[in-house]
Amino acid sequence: MTNFFKKSGLAAAVLFAAITNLSCQETKTNNDMENLSTKEFPALPYAYDALEPHIDARTMEIHYDRHHRAYFNNYVAAIKETAYENMPIGKVFAEISKAGDAVKNNGGGYYNHVFFWKILGKSSSAPSPELSAAINKAYGSFDKFKETFSNAAKTRFGSGWAWLVVSADKSLAVGSTPNQDNPLMETSSLKGKPILTIDVWEHAYYLKYQNKRADYVEAFWNVVNWNEVNRLYKEAVK
Repeated sequence: MTNFFKKSGLAAAVLFAAITNLSCQETKTNNDMENLSTKEFPALPYAYDALEPHIDARTMEIHYDRHHRAYFNNYVAAIKETAYENMPIGKVFAEISKAGDAVKNNGGGYYNHVFFWKILGKSSSAPSPELSAAINKAYGSFDKFKETFSNAAKTRFGSGWAWLVVSADKSLAVGSTPNQDNPLMETSSLKGKPILTIDVWEHAYYLKYQNKRADYVEAFWNVVNWNEVNRLYKEAVK
């Protein structure tokens, strides 16, 4: 009987450790975007042709391996031997007005693209019941939300990004930012935790869609990875 309790206690301890470790891993995963490493350039989560025909392989290759890689390399160079070198990127964004344009533009370009790749994918499912309820509360329906987000993307003058964010009061907000700005930056007029974005720089779509940004924005909805968006929403409203 004594051995039974000893074994039971050991099993419970092992189970508790496993759950604790899993929880820590989940927390790390959920917060990974604001703690992006600058030790190595992050891998694309899928093959270049994974989003065909909506986003073509050649655009993905050039977008990721040239544009995104350049932002990463330039950001690493810009923060080298500065106070920002070992600072989590989320904290850099929180005081971006002090950091200078090289850090702002390249840090934003690095972060925004990693985020963009994460919310794209073919196994997309759909908005979770919780996110659907929040969308309906904020916009009346998913179709109205889609129209609002698409319009933010299509009407962003010049280059930039459209975003869906969770605001400080846990409500949803749609807006856009210029260039490589994002809603985590203290200088941004749109603030909140990003859960969805679209890149509307011409290099994101011009090979396939030329000047037809609206067609690219419409195609984007076919490759939204709602599993990731749902996870980000759940984390943001905790």
